[in-house]
Amino acid sequence: MNHQAIVVSDLHLGTRDSKAEEFIEFLEKHPTDLLILNGDIVDGWALNRGSKWKKKHTKVLSYLLRISNKTQVIWIRGNHDEFLTEFIGSHFGGIEIREDYILNTQCWIEDDVFINKRYFIFHGDIIDIFITKYKWLSKIGSIGYDLALWLNRWYNRYRTWRKLPYQSISQKIKAGVKVATSYINDFETTALSMAFKKGCDGVICGHIHQPEDRVINGRRYLNSGDWVENMSAICIQYNGSVYLYDK
Repeated sequence: MNHQAIVVSDLHLGTRDSKAEEFIEFLEKHPTDLLILNGDIVDGWALNRGSKWKKKHTKVLSYLLRISNKTQVIWIRGNHDEFLTEFIGSHFGGIEIREDYILNTQCWIEDDVFINKRYFIFHGDIIDIFITKYKWLSKIGSIGYDLALWLNRWYNRYRTWRKLPYQSISQKIKAGVKVATSYINDFETTALSMAFKKGCDGVICGHIHQPEDRVINGRRYLNSGDWVENMSAICIQYNGSVYLYDK
């Protein structure tokens, strides 16, 4: 059965750690009538630093273009794919480029009673002070994250050899940095505040690579996480059920 909508973000195609094949497999197993690509789908920053674009990354874009013939596909600009800014409002094949999007859903209660839920969807970088005011510092942080992912690969090869479970160094480092520099800056509350101003009941973000589904002051905060480590997404069924897919 098709989903009403699926929201994914932070694929970072063009980087070694992007899970391109796994993403295509996920879409094949989770058909949807609306696919929202919520930013950082292609990592332009990494490509500018010399990261190699691979055939598996091309396959993802080809797959998205192919399914856009029957599936509505919306690509929201992120900070790593900011090259899309000048194309906002345009279409590539059947893929529409947007800055943000308001998703209207119907939630079934009982006895054919439905209530409408509105979600404000945007990548999240515009409320990150390190993106909006100190972009150069954010790019340095991005390089550090790449290094952490490289360390993570080798560390977990060792843990596999020792028959120990996977452990993410990069997520621990990133979490520590966010605490030390107030990186999030009350990210969730600010995102919900933006949704409230748009007349929405909740918000769906990406950007911080932290999958989440929780209610704050009566409004729902959802974060689609990423397809670098978490392989997570927000899925919305036709009965109104909204759930966090987290592999």
